Amino acid sequence: MSTSVPAGHYEFAPPDDLCPVVGRVLRVLGLYSKRNGVWLDDQVLDVTFGPWRVRTPLDNIASAEVGGPYSAWKVIGARLSLADRGLTFGTTTRAGVCIRFHRPVPGIEPTGMLRHPGLTVTVTQPELLAERLHQILARRS
Repeated sequence: MSTSVPAGHYEFAPPDDLCPVVGRVLRVLGLYSKRNGVWLDDQVLDVTFGPWRVRTPLDNIASAEVGGPYSAWKVIGARLSLADRGLTFGTTTRAGVCIRFHRPVPGIEPTGMLRHPGLTVTVTQPELLAERLHQILARRS
C-alpha cells in the first residue's frame, strides 16, 4: 500500500515556558528558528535542529506517541539518552512526540556511527504530528 501523505511542516514549540535566559540561548544558538522543524513529504521524515538532522524514509517509522511534560534537563536542546541512545530535539518542557524507528538512525554526531532507535521532538502541535504519523502507519497495515 502507498504511504502517500500530504506534505507537512511542524515547527518547534517556542521556549516560552522556560526562564528567559534559556529561551534566549536557544535562539542565539539557532536551535529555535523558522529554519528548524519536522518536515513530512510522501516519502521522508526530515527533522532539522540547528546543526543536527535526522532524515529517514517513512517506512522506517515504527510508532509515534505524544509525551510530556518533561524535566527541562532531560529535554532542552539536543539530548542523547544514555539509557537507550534515544535522541531529543527540545525547546519546551510541555509536550513532544516520541518517534520510534524500525532501524536506528544517525543524528547526534557527524560520522553517523552512533544511531538512535527513537527521536523526541517538541513541536507546537504534537497531537497533530502524532496523528499524521499514525495515519502513515495505518496505511502500511
